[in-house]
Amino acid sequence: MSDKKISPIITPKAPAAIGPYSQGISAGDMVFVSGQVPLRADGTFVDGTVAEQTEQSLKNLLEVLLAGGLTMDAVVKTTVYMTDLGKFAEMNEVYAKRFRAPFPARATVQVAALPKGAAVEIDAVAVRP
Repeated sequence: MSDKKISPIITPKAPAAIGPYSQGISAGDMVFVSGQVPLRADGTFVDGTVAEQTEQSLKNLLEVLLAGGLTMDAVVKTTVYMTDLGKFAEMNEVYAKRFRAPFPARATVQVAALPKGAAVEIDAVAVRP
C-alpha cells in the first residue's frame, strides 16, 4: 500500500475527535470512519432514547463520509456498540432507514460502557467506487 495515499478526513459538521484519533482516514480506495457517538457537531451530547442517539451517531458518520467524498452507499461494514442489547430493535429501526440493499455487513456487540455515557457508538468501513 506504499503507493496509496493515507490522509485524515476532518469535518466541522461532525464532532471533533475526543482523543488521539481522526474522525476518518482515507487509505487508497478505503475509508475508515471512527466510532461515532451521539454528540452534535458542537460537542453537546444527545441525551435521549436509543433511537435518538442512533440517529445522531449515523448523522455524524454520514458527515465524515461526505467530507471524504462518499455517501452511506459506499459503506461495506459497520460495527454497532451498545450498552444494552435489549434495545437492539430500537437501534435497528433507525439504522435500517439510513442504509439500503445491499446492506453493509455488520457486527453488533454489547459493551459495558461507551464514551460520554452514550448508549450507542457506530463505526464504518467504506470503499470508493
